[in-house]
Amino acid sequence: MSRFEQRLRSGEFCVTAELSPRDSADPEVILAPARTLAAAVTAVNVPDSTGANVHVSPLACSIMLHHAGIEPIMQLGCRDRNRIALQGDLLGAAASGIRNVFLITGDDTSVGNQSDAKRVFDLDSAQLLHTAEMMCVHRQFLNGTRLDPPPSFFIGAAANPFVPPYDWRPHRMAKKVEAGARFVQTQYCFDLPRLVTFMQQVRGLGLHEHAYILVGVGPLPSARIADILRTRVPGVVIPDAVVERMAGVPKEQQEEEGMKICLEIVEQVREIDGVAGVHLMAHRREDLVVEVVRRAGLQDGPTPGDPPAEEPTTEDPTPDEPTPDEPPPDEPAQHGGE
Repeated sequence: MSRFEQRLRSGEFCVTAELSPRDSADPEVILAPARTLAAAVTAVNVPDSTGANVHVSPLACSIMLHHAGIEPIMQLGCRDRNRIALQGDLLGAAASGIRNVFLITGDDTSVGNQSDAKRVFDLDSAQLLHTAEMMCVHRQFLNGTRLDPPPSFFIGAAANPFVPPYDWRPHRMAKKVEAGARFVQTQYCFDLPRLVTFMQQVRGLGLHEHAYILVGVGPLPSARIADILRTRVPGVVIPDAVVERMAGVPKEQQEEEGMKICLEIVEQVREIDGVAGVHLMAHRREDLVVEVVRRAGLQDGPTPGDPPAEEPTTEDPTPDEPTPDEPPPDEPAQHGGE
């Protein structure tokens, strides 16, 4: 089992984080922020061209993290690959030592920065989950070709309890669990009552007994970014009260206010029965992820005896990185096209 799976099975409240993509052919530009995250969390999600914007290959990036002693969760989407390529990438990941995979449908190309790109969608997320399960458990590709030895994956899926139809969301999650998902990471949570209702339904279906649920959380750096996220990013829901609270403090205090909101959400999420952990997202602000872990008292990070990750460089590897008050260049979360 991966360290990530071991921690969840042990009953520890687990923390993962999203690696914001850097567009560079220099592996150090990619690894530096990953090392910062790895010092604070159990595993690091490697996105697959989120928001239909081209970024470094999740397979190549996951292999780099794995070789650096960082536990990757490789995301794989259906938008850009047919079933042949998807199965090939899954087998390649297993052969490279990748154990955690997070399988989604993917955002449509129309929302990305190359909107004329052809979409594939040969499979959807549930079908891809079933494909990975077939490879692991039944030791074969979809066409029946045998695998010897088969891959061994800890398989994850996305959920978004915060968009309608609300009553359908637990049943969609049930379909993914039945297809093979063993952990679930949700979209950003800023609506606690909606999450509480969702988890009540999840427990009613017994899904929390078959899959570990990690709730997506993240600190908002400014009221402006909060408004951009909820108006431009598919699947992100931020209630008016949250934006108004951010806007109600001076601009120079908004980042701290966003941090306080995040910490309050984490504290309440930890008390919800059936929640196994949190998934932290902060677009190109790995420092904020580390601060959330520290201030929330979330004891996580590499297990004793794990290979030590190299210290992050003090020099900023991405000089064109947006300031906290600028809009993110693309979707900062990974679950729009769940």
